[in-house]
Amino acid sequence: MIPGIPQSGRGKMILAAAALSALAVAPAHGAGPSDASPSAGQKPTVVLVHGAFADASSWNGVVQRLQHDGYRVIAPPNTLRGIPQDSTYLNSLLKTIKGPIVLAGHSYAGEVISQAAAGLDNVKALVYIDAIMPDKGESFASLSGKFPPAPLTKALTQVPFRNGDGTTGTDVYIQPAKLRATFAQDLPKQQTSVMAATQRPIAQSAFTDKLSAAAWRDKPVYVLVGKQDRSINPDLERYEAKRAHARKTVEIDSSHVSLVSHPQDITDLIVTAARNTSNH
Repeated sequence: MIPGIPQSGRGKMILAAAALSALAVAPAHGAGPSDASPSAGQKPTVVLVHGAFADASSWNGVVQRLQHDGYRVIAPPNTLRGIPQDSTYLNSLLKTIKGPIVLAGHSYAGEVISQAAAGLDNVKALVYIDAIMPDKGESFASLSGKFPPAPLTKALTQVPFRNGDGTTGTDVYIQPAKLRATFAQDLPKQQTSVMAATQRPIAQSAFTDKLSAAAWRDKPVYVLVGKQDRSINPDLERYEAKRAHARKTVEIDSSHVSLVSHPQDITDLIVTAARNTSNH
């Protein structure tokens, strides 16, 4: 017996505990009214993947707008450990989502979504924001080498790290004093100062990881180019859009972090992809 609780109340507590236990083990993106089998005109789930030196909060302005428009949004963490690990993790998440998906990636996440979405029929469109889009067998290094390097390449610094199993690697950061000028020049200094302090590094190995698949080869593609991008050459982004036969390419006067500085433009492009998906 539990002191102070009547016999009749204990039965209710047991039922409540069982219900809570069932909720605790339920898949995060599985059953539920919003996950019913897709029907004609159903709004897709929008999955937003952040790039290097950032976290999912970089999508906040876009998430708020999409939610206001009635979209279900998931902005998962990107571990920034390299294409094999990051794309496998994202692929496993996407497989838990029922119904159509519009998948968007910023910067390095363009590589991740390209590989993660390969072979997933419910991913109906790919949206690339100031992104890298290698083909199968290409890496960021080999693709970006086709164009003059962006100013960011001279603002990076390397920091070695050790894993729990004793293996070592190298993380890449942006030098804090150079972050605003090369990454986010259209944001206030106070904001970029915080971004510099909280940036998440990317493993150096990610720059040379080659894609084993490129989903943009057989899925509808939408591209946004930041014309003032100093982290990825805008001409590279235009080349990628043309090569992928993008259904729509939008160019705006933005730094590399257009998702932060111009969230409405990003939202508009994602909604365009989502509406086209719902109409098919």
